[in-house]
Amino acid sequence: MPSNQSPLGALPSRFRKQRVLVLGCGDVGVRMVKAQGVQARWLALTSSAERIPALRAMGATPLLGNLDKPQTLRRLAGLAQRVLYLAPPPFEGWVDSRALALARVLRRRTAPASVVYGSTSGVYGDCQGEWVPETRAVAPQTPRAQRRVHAEYAMRFWGRSSGVRVSVIRIPGIYAPDREGGTPQTRLAKGTPVLQAADDVYTNHIHADDLARACWRALWLGLPQRLYNVSDHSELKMGDYFDLAADLYGLPRPPRVSRTGAREQLPVMLLSFMDESRRLVNTRMVQELRLTLRYPSVHTGLRSSA
Repeated sequence: MPSNQSPLGALPSRFRKQRVLVLGCGDVGVRMVKAQGVQARWLALTSSAERIPALRAMGATPLLGNLDKPQTLRRLAGLAQRVLYLAPPPFEGWVDSRALALARVLRRRTAPASVVYGSTSGVYGDCQGEWVPETRAVAPQTPRAQRRVHAEYAMRFWGRSSGVRVSVIRIPGIYAPDREGGTPQTRLAKGTPVLQAADDVYTNHIHADDLARACWRALWLGLPQRLYNVSDHSELKMGDYFDLAADLYGLPRPPRVSRTGAREQLPVMLLSFMDESRRLVNTRMVQELRLTLRYPSVHTGLRSSA
């Protein structure tokens, strides 16, 4: 690509090389920074001094700060034109104090042009396998999903009151062969059971590289206070997903158990994912963010690593 072209194809030159701040610069944030490279000036908040060399090595300016300690965030005010917020909520409670702390800091000086908040598709709760557009009302069934709902509300409210374009991307299961725990291989090797067909639930996925690209596009193309389901085009139940992975990796398919059997054998966290069934509608992602997935289904994404 010539140096004078934007990866989005139609952005005027004044929008290039802006400062982009990434909060929660883990696997997906790192992928975005590496993929977009010279398209922006990168800033990354970290609470760990040990990560500073790695962040610098990939071309980002590290900033020490902790979302649980608001006094350490003051330097973020007015610092960046675009903000990607991928940090998780606190592990307890019903509200996201981290999102509130960030909103308070961003109010202090010149507001960014856009903010993208990475939420979860878990905010929809159990939809009994129905197709779920972004217009569906949220119905969180777990405290962690409730905290995400609160963060979405806090960020969008701040966006409306401050005139900032806040886009919320709702993310399902993230996978990638080069992501820690990013494939089902470990679980398959342990022989962890899945639900029998009669009890099985629909599950949704997105490859980590496609998610990173969606984050980048949302920073530039996301509409004000807009919600986006960022999911691939797969339509699979959870057990079928693990069967597919087992076949690709040459491992035994997992045993199937009833829902009652699952409650007796599986940890609470894993069971919570088996209590929710939905199929995400990703039309907004395709049409408004103009994202063509490199891995449109788990079939292609898993085969790339098999």
